[in-house]
Amino acid sequence: MVSRRNVMKAGATAGAAALVTATAAAAARGSTPSAAPAHGTHTDHGKAAHVAAVTAPFAVRMPIPPVQQPIASVANTDFYVVSTRKAQVEILPGTRTEVLTYDGQFPGPTFRVKTGRLAVIAHSNHLDMPTAVHVHGGHTPSSSDGFPTDVLDPGRSRLYSYPNKQRAATLWYHDHAHHMEAEHVFRGLAGFFLIDDPAQAELRLPSGNYDIPIMLRDARFAEDASLVFEHDDFQFRNTILVNGKPQPYFQVAARKYRLRFANASNLRTFTLRLGNDAEVTQIASDGGLLTGPTPIRSWSLTPGERIEIVVDFRAFPVGSQVFLDDAVAGPVLRFDVNRAAADTSRVPDRLSTIPALPAATKERAFTLNFNPSTGQFLINGQQFDADRVDTEIKRNTTEVWTVTNGDTLFGIPHNFHPHLVQFRVLDRNGQPPAPGEAGVKDTISVGPGETVRLQATFGPYLGRYVYHCHMIDHSASGMMAQMKIVP
Repeated sequence: MVSRRNVMKAGATAGAAALVTATAAAAARGSTPSAAPAHGTHTDHGKAAHVAAVTAPFAVRMPIPPVQQPIASVANTDFYVVSTRKAQVEILPGTRTEVLTYDGQFPGPTFRVKTGRLAVIAHSNHLDMPTAVHVHGGHTPSSSDGFPTDVLDPGRSRLYSYPNKQRAATLWYHDHAHHMEAEHVFRGLAGFFLIDDPAQAELRLPSGNYDIPIMLRDARFAEDASLVFEHDDFQFRNTILVNGKPQPYFQVAARKYRLRFANASNLRTFTLRLGNDAEVTQIASDGGLLTGPTPIRSWSLTPGERIEIVVDFRAFPVGSQVFLDDAVAGPVLRFDVNRAAADTSRVPDRLSTIPALPAATKERAFTLNFNPSTGQFLINGQQFDADRVDTEIKRNTTEVWTVTNGDTLFGIPHNFHPHLVQFRVLDRNGQPPAPGEAGVKDTISVGPGETVRLQATFGPYLGRYVYHCHMIDHSASGMMAQMKIVP
């Protein structure tokens, strides 16, 4: 007889078969290594073709990264496939640039999952070098976290499992293969990973076509429009890309929009303002909704950080052009208010409840610094070693970590990102956190000479994870350490 159990068993079999078939198909359509110069080589500008004339600023529409659809759904699990491969894409108008991509997309496709629902993603590597996929901000088993030396070799496939047993939040995913992570992210291996919670629908925040992910990053191009990568190149990565396009425009209605910003740069910090210092409403940070809305007129994002704001474009007449400005780069995005629209969304006074953390049972201190005599980036005086456990932590215990940026001589900025957990900021330089940092975080800026104190509960998974500076050129050069979660 047909029963729910038999249907579920049949669905599981069909889903597994579909997954295998789709993975094989992904492998078949993946690009083979091209004859392009190897990564890390420098362009010979004397022989390079001249870049086609770039069109006027704000002549290209900002795209929205496509949402990746599951190939099968069984019980409480969604199955996806994705391939890592090279592609030629148009970034600078009228030119083609070779990039590294997930499924040919730059940035990668958006994974939109639900809290508490398992996502299983089959990754196939069609590059000529290893990769390691990390969901930044995810509470993920160590086998799927993208440990820097737990790599997926060229020509191979593997499954990554994401339980998503955490708050709804704007996360992102990127490559983490050690010593190559900085170049791989720079060349395009990054995308959004959004966790939705259906229970938040009652808040009536802007949704659907009015919920917009925006990935910011910088880049450096040669005269032939190829990307130029050099480690620690904070000076010449001066082309700002917004969802993969330089200085685009985006048409909006005169109503409220939820804008999710992620900084996918290697080193650049963005300090952003809208219009003529227009007031906007911050509703979330890295780890999801704040307890309540916070009015702001500017916001800063170091690499890896995210912020969600609500902008009410009714404040601008239809026909207005509203610029998003960076303090250093100037205008990076133009919003064109081109129509009126009905709006039943809102920003309630109460957004979420953030549970208090248990009492801490241990305190630790970490210093981030650059050694000018050796050119090494270090944590507590050591470079990363995958064979060395720097910090052993008992599962489900709560700790306070004091993180100090010791680079006062050269004024080098850093930030700090532990895998597996999200944390609360206790204080910065002895002062309470600003409202925007008072929510749940997983990446925190630590300026030269600054000290921040963080509190986190480490679990629920066992195994090895890393913590590092997310100015990712620094971590690729060794500013990273290993923690092991033990019973």
